Amino acid sequence: MKRFLDRLGNGFLALLLGVLVCITVGGVFMRYVMHAPWHWTEEMSGLLMVWIVFIGVFFAERDNENLTINFLTEAMGPRLRQAFFVGISLLSVAVLVVTAWWSWTLAGAVQARMTRILGVSLFWIYVPVTVGFFATALLMLKRLFDRHAHASSAGDTP
Repeated sequence: MKRFLDRLGNGFLALLLGVLVCITVGGVFMRYVMHAPWHWTEEMSGLLMVWIVFIGVFFAERDNENLTINFLTEAMGPRLRQAFFVGISLLSVAVLVVTAWWSWTLAGAVQARMTRILGVSLFWIYVPVTVGFFATALLMLKRLFDRHAHASSAGDTP
């Protein structure tokens, strides 16, 4: 089931990226070759980009592809490294949850406002921040508890 969900998520992001590329190429062609620009491409591109970026945050974290700088933690002993990992993870989860909550609040506040050309609710521009950040916070918590459970079962201190 996990593999199916991973493929589904990757397929969703690939579809969004493919649509974004097609819209961009089509928009450039229509503007500069046909001299008949599509006026909606900027709004649609922005909407797709927001979804790709903020849902992509979750998938990058899932696949351990986010940028990390670990020279400091490599210089630490195992216990200090573990404490540092727990502290940074909890701080990251807190920031992600607070930001997700703020974006949800903002999405609710602007849901009656529409984009000028497409007439899409601004809700759909802010909700991917909520979805991506909340899912990433849950993933980080799961990793934290899995690491703690693994350390406890191995007899180590977490």
